[in-house]
Amino acid sequence: MKIVALFNLKPDVSVADYEAWAKATDLPTVNGLKSVDKFEVFKVPGMLGSDDTPPYAYIDIIDVNDMEVFGADVSTEPMQTVAGAFQAMAADLVFLTTEQLG
Repeated sequence: MKIVALFNLKPDVSVADYEAWAKATDLPTVNGLKSVDKFEVFKVPGMLGSDDTPPYAYIDIIDVNDMEVFGADVSTEPMQTVAGAFQAMAADLVFLTTEQLG
């Protein structure tokens, strides 16, 4: 299963600060979880075929190999610290779960 997070940054959070934190803390921590095969963070610079501003500035994709283990992993103190820091920076946050077709 993949978990997709769509979000913007809170007005008081700089892009440079968030991206430095994501690279130094978020990516290595989440990628180190037993329940995660791959975690990626994407910046959204635009929308295909449109000059409009995208509704979300960032997308996280977490490839989870075991949701039960993932639940245990995210309840640990280190992950709670990372999750708290993320929630302090993220706005308009939407988490989506997925099911692969075919």
